[in-house]
Amino acid sequence: MDINNKTFVITGGARGLGFGIAHMFAEQGGRVALIDQDEEALQKACEALPLQPDSPSSKHSWHLANVADEASVVAAFDAIAAEHDGIDGLVNNAGILRDGLLLKTDKEDRQHVVQTLSLSQWQAVIDVNLTGVFLCGREAAKHMVTHGKPGVIINLSSVSRAGNMGQSNYAAAKAGVAALTVTWAKELAAKNIRVAALAPGVFGTDMVASMKPEALDRMLKFVPLGRLGEVSELAHSVRYLVENDFFTGRVLEIDGGIRL
Repeated sequence: MDINNKTFVITGGARGLGFGIAHMFAEQGGRVALIDQDEEALQKACEALPLQPDSPSSKHSWHLANVADEASVVAAFDAIAAEHDGIDGLVNNAGILRDGLLLKTDKEDRQHVVQTLSLSQWQAVIDVNLTGVFLCGREAAKHMVTHGKPGVIINLSSVSRAGNMGQSNYAAAKAGVAALTVTWAKELAAKNIRVAALAPGVFGTDMVASMKPEALDRMLKFVPLGRLGEVSELAHSVRYLVENDFFTGRVLEIDGGIRL
C-alpha cells in the first residue's frame, strides 16, 4: 500500500512509539488520526505532525477514546471514517504494563505466600492490550469493507508473547494479539485487508521507563546489541509492513536479537 494520501489510525498515538509511527506516516504524505485518552497530549501531538504543503487534504485529527470501552471505540472510528472518508490502515499500538510475579513468598519461609498477582492487575492489561486490539481491529475492518477500500491492520505484539518472568498478564495478552493477527489475516484476505504484527523488544519509551530498573537491566543483558531500540527503527518496520503487499498473517520481530 502506498502511504501517500491514505488515512491511518494509530491508537496510543499521543506519545512514544505511537507518535513516532504517526510522524512517519505524516512524513510520507499520509493522513493521521490519533487515538488516546490524554486530550492535552493528543492536541500537542497532532499539531506537531508535519503536513504536506501540496496536499491540503492531508489534515490530521485526534480523537479521545478508551480502547477498552466498546462504545468509545465505535464512536471514535465512526468519527474518523466520516471525517476522512474511510480508513486505510490501523496500527494497534495502545498498551499498558502492570507487571508482577504470579506470587511472592517470604524470603525466610518459602512456604509463606506474601503476595499474589491481583485480578485488577491482570484485567487492566487484558482489557487494554488484548480487548482493545480486538475492538479497534473490528471497527477498522468494518469501515474498510463498507467504504470498499483495501486496508492493512498492524498489531503490536511483543517478544514477551513467548512468556516473560513477572509478566503473566502482558505475555498472555501479547500472545493473544499474535493469534488474532493470524486469524484475521485468514478471515480478511478475501476482503483485500492484510493483517500483520510487530513484536518489539525493549524500546526507549515512557512505558519502558516505568519498568523497575532491575527488570530493565535484566532484559538488556539478553539483547546482543546491548541497547534499547529507537522509535524511528520501529516506525521504519511499520512502513515496511504497510508498503509490502505480500506480507500478511505473520509476526515481524524487531528486538535487537533478544532472547528472554
